[in-house]
Amino acid sequence: MTTPFDPVPVLSAELSLPHVSVGAVVKLLAEGATVPFIARYRKEATGGLDEVQIRAIEERRVYVLELEERRGAIRAEIDKQGKLDDALAKKIAACKTKAELEDLYLPFKPKRRTRAIIAKERGLEPLADVLASQPLEGKPEELAARFVDTAKEVPDVNAALAGARDICAERVAEDAAVRKLLRDAFANDGVIRVAKAKEHENATTKFDMYASFEEKVATIPSHRFLAIRRGEAEGVLRATLEVDGEQVVPRIANLAKVDPKSPWSDQLRKAVEDAFKRLLLPSVESDVRIELKLAADRGAVDVFAQNLRQLLMSAPFGTRTVIGIDPGQRTGCKCAAVDRTGKMLEYVTFNLVLGAAATEQARKVLTAFCLKHRPDAIAVGNGTHGRETEAFAREVLSATPELKGVVVVPVSEAGASVYSASEVAREEFPDLDLTIRGAISIARRLQDPLAELVKIDPKSIGVGQYQHDVFQALLGRKLDEVVESCVNQVGVELNLASAPLLSRVAGIGSTLAKRIVQHRNEKGPFKSRRALLEVAGVGPRTFEQCAGFLRVRDPGPNAVGKDAWHPLDASAVHPERYALVEKIANDVGVPIASLIANDNAVRAIDPKKYLGGDVGELTMADILAELKKPGRDPRATFEPPKFRDDVRTMEDLKPGMELEGVVTNVTAFGAFVDVGVHQDGLVHVSKLADRFIKDPSEVVKVGDKLKVRVMEVDLVRKRISLSARRDDRPTQGSTAGPTPRQPPVRQAARAPQDKFTNNPFERHFKK
Repeated sequence: MTTPFDPVPVLSAELSLPHVSVGAVVKLLAEGATVPFIARYRKEATGGLDEVQIRAIEERRVYVLELEERRGAIRAEIDKQGKLDDALAKKIAACKTKAELEDLYLPFKPKRRTRAIIAKERGLEPLADVLASQPLEGKPEELAARFVDTAKEVPDVNAALAGARDICAERVAEDAAVRKLLRDAFANDGVIRVAKAKEHENATTKFDMYASFEEKVATIPSHRFLAIRRGEAEGVLRATLEVDGEQVVPRIANLAKVDPKSPWSDQLRKAVEDAFKRLLLPSVESDVRIELKLAADRGAVDVFAQNLRQLLMSAPFGTRTVIGIDPGQRTGCKCAAVDRTGKMLEYVTFNLVLGAAATEQARKVLTAFCLKHRPDAIAVGNGTHGRETEAFAREVLSATPELKGVVVVPVSEAGASVYSASEVAREEFPDLDLTIRGAISIARRLQDPLAELVKIDPKSIGVGQYQHDVFQALLGRKLDEVVESCVNQVGVELNLASAPLLSRVAGIGSTLAKRIVQHRNEKGPFKSRRALLEVAGVGPRTFEQCAGFLRVRDPGPNAVGKDAWHPLDASAVHPERYALVEKIANDVGVPIASLIANDNAVRAIDPKKYLGGDVGELTMADILAELKKPGRDPRATFEPPKFRDDVRTMEDLKPGMELEGVVTNVTAFGAFVDVGVHQDGLVHVSKLADRFIKDPSEVVKVGDKLKVRVMEVDLVRKRISLSARRDDRPTQGSTAGPTPRQPPVRQAARAPQDKFTNNPFERHFKK
């Protein structure tokens, strides 16, 4: 009986992680455990591996298993052909990548009729064998004459030698060592050369910076390669990957064992040159392009994932009443009030662009609406007419003493229209217009960005680069992981969460989330975590996975019986540890309710007394930290952005102006910053810091407040160039005078200028 393949040793070596830890993760994943659950509640088993390491094990495990499955299939196919010897079997077993494996399989793979196959059919393989063996005697023409046969379409000596060379060329091109040599040459010394297509040579395009461009394959950044790919896809650019044949061909000839002393050396050298130009270059270039694309995709996806995480983890305004306004000109501003739980209370519409009478009426409508619902904040969408609507809301508040203390906050509208037209929105508000749904979503985004943004396809949120050019399955999988990670890191209120939010909790999923919401609607709020077991489909395994990430606040005296509320139901302590905490509380001599959030009592606990079994130091540390600050939200404290009142449109911007903005997107080439004019400005990576930085994420992240200086404003192309460097001045020719030096919010060092500084092409393709 064949022993099942064990991926643990391979994964442990590849990822440089302890064998025991990797084995535990693989076992838990095979049992159906989720990554957030393993990372949070199985630290003793994994040795404290974090979520990133566990996901790396999960991802590589799939690849390693696929590689092993393919290895077995290839070995079986070659064996069926009767060509599997010990040496080849060892080479197959040693392959660590799919590319290496496919290179070994290439000579045995069924193929269409090639020039080499035709030459073999004509009986020229014995001649090719002699040519390849490089004997030190004999004359090629004399031996080739024996193979001349007009019936076999070999009319003369030259035709015979050409056929033999075709056979040798194919052998060389299919040799795994040769292919690796050329692949490495492309990766290390290759150059990508780009030019405009002939039909676009004299036209002005957004790809003109690449009209005559070259860069080493080894150093080209992912965003630049994806930009070139897009130019190719649109037919504007033509790109080729090139290597120095004069350097590579002699090395291939060496692998092919060309012997200068042999009278056959010239023939084999010609075969090598033919293999290089006709067979190897197109094939390996295609492979290298694929690898470059995969690497670029991974880079772009990682940037998107990092930005999405920062956006989802933005500081929440909290469970307070909010009025959301979706600014509009033609159809008016849609205004919706939501209570502290996000429930829609009422909506109204007012118009600000139909003259003085309409504006006065709008003032009365909004004043009355605010006095009725007494919001803690007004959230205004940051789209068209957003700044004007913000100013109007502030005027209304300042003119009404009863509304003192209410803040006006601009909120990103990215993806709001997608939500408004989605099935989720239709289920929530079947009788409301799309724009009213948008106003509700804007209000809820301020209350809790995470809870509202999970309802939207992450690709619609607008924080990536080249997101439509990358492999969509890879992007979707990665973004789903980020959303799941953020939701479980923050925790979810079981009695307030929407189905889309619940679906992201470890172990639940979309179908079960809808059942939970339906059960809650029909039978009322859940009294405790254990009450979740009453929902059809929630068994012990599902409960184990999700319970620790759900929160149930004290429902009052009615929660009694076997499903009675437990004080730890509002914390991140898992129900499997309730008995342990009860013992700790008993030893301390206080009720559990008095132990929770009692810093002095928790400090008095000796954790070593409770270690044993599957409870180790890591688990105890988590329990004690949670007892000190139960249910603590890991997100930052909310602070509204501060935009200048005199800057509302691009026309208001002048070179030299200093502004405070909010980072909305971080890419490989810089950061986009909202300065309150409906058009984000770009701070190129070379302008982000006073020191050299390679990666913008070293100094900024989505949601950061950043002090910037306006460098250029291009009203025609809707482009704003910004700088966060302390000593930058506007470009020559600007009318703005010098401005006093002030340090940026984030200290940075000067980055050297390069030819891609403030690259408008990269600005154009921020998504």
